[in-house]
Amino acid sequence: MSIVIRKGIREDVPTMFELVTELAIYEKAPEQVTNTVEQMYIDGFGENPIFGSIVAEVDGVVVGMSLYYYRYSTWKGKRLYLEDLIVSEKKRGLGLGEMLLNATIQQARDTSCTGLMWQVLDWNEPAINFYKKFGARFDEGWINVHIDF
Repeated sequence: MSIVIRKGIREDVPTMFELVTELAIYEKAPEQVTNTVEQMYIDGFGENPIFGSIVAEVDGVVVGMSLYYYRYSTWKGKRLYLEDLIVSEKKRGLGLGEMLLNATIQQARDTSCTGLMWQVLDWNEPAINFYKKFGARFDEGWINVHIDF
């Protein structure tokens, strides 16, 4: 078995979108996915990309990804925000999630970020336990706020 962790490229977008859809189903919210492959091409690989990605390949097939972007904290400075860390259910247990998170942490360090942040659903115990292995700190008292258009 050959495992490769690398930067995402434009050709990965359809598979990345399939992984997003798989995650939405796992999180019991597939109807909330309104993004499209075409929009991901523009947003990740267009003239002004607004996200980056790292993918995990097993035997030449993309089966996992980390999708991130940069944000700015007035308290902490430049931060990397991990939007999604996804490993296809059929390929979990191979250490791909750990490899992807380590590569994402390295991306944050390489780009002079002061840290990495993300969200996890409070019921997703496998993910919470996974993040605890990295020494992740879980904030209390903060509420997610959204305005959708």
